[in-house]
Amino acid sequence: MKSRNEYMPIKREGVDQELLARVEALGAALRPTPVVRLAHPRLNLFAKLEYHSVVGSIKDRSAYYMLRDAVRRGVVRRTTTVIESSSGNTAAALAVFCRILGLTFVPIVDPNIQNHYRGLLESAGARVVGVNERDETGGYLKTRLAKVKELLATIPDAFWTDQYHNPSALAAHYEMTAGGIIASFSSVDYVFIGVGTAGTIAGVSQRLKAHFPTVKVVAVDAEGSVIFGQTPRHRYIPGIGSSVVPDLLGHAIIDDTVQVRELDTIDACHELLREHQILAGGSSGSSYAAIKSYPFSEPNPTVLFLCADRGTAYMDTVYNPEWVAWRHEQEESPPSSLSCSRELSASVLVEQP
Repeated sequence: MKSRNEYMPIKREGVDQELLARVEALGAALRPTPVVRLAHPRLNLFAKLEYHSVVGSIKDRSAYYMLRDAVRRGVVRRTTTVIESSSGNTAAALAVFCRILGLTFVPIVDPNIQNHYRGLLESAGARVVGVNERDETGGYLKTRLAKVKELLATIPDAFWTDQYHNPSALAAHYEMTAGGIIASFSSVDYVFIGVGTAGTIAGVSQRLKAHFPTVKVVAVDAEGSVIFGQTPRHRYIPGIGSSVVPDLLGHAIIDDTVQVRELDTIDACHELLREHQILAGGSSGSSYAAIKSYPFSEPNPTVLFLCADRGTAYMDTVYNPEWVAWRHEQEESPPSSLSCSRELSASVLVEQP
């Protein structure tokens, strides 16, 4: 097992000491998130509510670690412009943290950015740059990444946090997310983790496998994502899945994978709210849907899943009856209990980690 320092050694030469003091103090805001038990007839089922983090998602940890480690290594100073490709939680966390630290932040977003995130980025003072051209997969991720490289070549003293490859993202979840799980449980039989950039599943799986050798790590992916070899197709719910295979996936220790239909994700989100009073985002609903269909072999296993973010950003989609009816129509199986009174956009709401 490599430690964080072995992955990214700290270099004190040229470190901005004032900024380092600020970023170290900011770390105090990242407190443990609660674990709650959910009623279930056959499982000892638990949800870890990551939306209780300071900005509102599990990405707070990886965003902080990527910034902190870059400051420690001297590659981010007060004059640096931080860049990331994200229309969702990673951008939100980086925007807030950069605002606190006095850094310029440039998120690369696409037309599918939700109003919730655009408003947050603008209020945090981020310099939002948008792309409009789809890539060959029908999405925008590769176009956004091309824009990142263009900005790196034209903005002096720019730094790309690079959430799909940065080992600091893995380290954040190895140390903090997995550390919180270990502090809450004497044993865990299964942990279900949604996969997007793969930093969470890489860090959590490595540490849990070392601490609970018999735990089974189940990767949850969306149908139409290419992460585990599926044929790419349009996806409409952000926060899980990808049109590229993230490098950090190679560091994950995975026992099984489950691909979840988006209609099942929607149903699971509504069930979490109706039955357990948890207003969760899309990746949380996908993990819960995976648990509901999973063939557990042992009686009463202890099962944990991560609620990566709150459902507030999904009110126009997953929790909007008209959008849900429209989404059913895309699958040629419209629900009888819902009606769509207006034509909804067919925007592909994907790749917004």
